[in-house]
Amino acid sequence: MKKIIGYSLMTIFMLFSMSSEAQWFSKKKSKKNTKQWKYEIKCIGEGNQGTYSLKVYSYTKKPTKSYVHDEAKRNAVHGIIFKGISAGKCRNKPALARNPNLENEKKEFFDSFFADGGKYTKFVTVSSGIEPGDVTKISRKEFKVGLNVAVNVDLLRKDLEAAGIIQGLGSRF
Repeated sequence: MKKIIGYSLMTIFMLFSMSSEAQWFSKKKSKKNTKQWKYEIKCIGEGNQGTYSLKVYSYTKKPTKSYVHDEAKRNAVHGIIFKGISAGKCRNKPALARNPNLENEKKEFFDSFFADGGKYTKFVTVSSGIEPGDVTKISRKEFKVGLNVAVNVDLLRKDLEAAGIIQGLGSRF
């Protein structure tokens, strides 16, 4: 009887450790794919107080919820900072960073900013889950997955200004 209980506990422990390892691996892989910054952003609406609703299309190997959420959040914030918004229902919004080399110049800041659970999570939320029409198979090992997110751009701008990463709007004149 003790052997059966021992084997059962050992089996449960092994299953639990494999599950948590798979989640860790999934997040690590998501972060690695995000570093390539391969994504598209489309504005689907402007909210009040500087919040934008965006459809973020991330290119990934696994179209699963846990894998895509972190990637979409990082891509949305990265797009606001470095690419701007030029399509969709919003007016054209230039990138917050005017310097095209800012990401390389402030690499240490952005590495910690976009790290797992990093500060970027403070400015973005996922608005909905993955809808059936938002997954497109690009190739045998790549999918294009769309996810709706909301980004508080005003709060993001203020935080980057306070950190000395970007210049304030009033400093240009």
